This record gives sequence, C-alpha cells and structure tokens, in this order.
Amino acid sequence: MISSALIFASLCFGVGQLLCLYRVVFAPGVADRVLALDTMTINMIALITLFGIFYDTAVYFEATLLFALVGFVSTVAYAKFILRGDIIE
Repeated sequence: MISSALIFASLCFGVGQLLCLYRVVFAPGVADRVLALDTMTINMIALITLFGIFYDTAVYFEATLLFALVGFVSTVAYAKFILRGDIIE
C-alpha cells in the first residue's frame, strides 16, 4: 500500500515539475520565472525525499538537505539580482 502511495505522489510531483518547467520557459516576467524556479526546487526536494522513502536509504535525505541549501541560496541570489542588478556588492 505504501509503495503505491509513493508512486502516486511521485507522479503528482513530476507533473508539478513539468508545469513549473513550462512556466519557466513561457513566463511573462523575470519575477515569474524566479518563482517558478523556486517552486521547481521545492518539487525536486519532495521527489528526492520520496525516492529516499521508497528505496529505504539515508543518502537521499542528505542529498535533499544539500539541494535545499543550494536552492535557497540561488533564490536569494536571483531576488537580489532582480532588485539591485548585481549580486556581489
């Protein structure tokens, strides 16, 4: 039962990932693209966590933490770039 729920959740997050990819490519503004990239990061974190539960290994959870850290830093860098025009002062 848990494996079918994990597969269903993975499919749902995969569809969400594809919809966010569509939004990144065809967004009307830069802010919309940054928001879609941040949402893609969250969806990827969920997918990696689901794979870790499915395969019953802790390596995926460590990868999830690293991916979350890199996603947060990149979102802050994109936001700073939009507001000021440069990243490093």
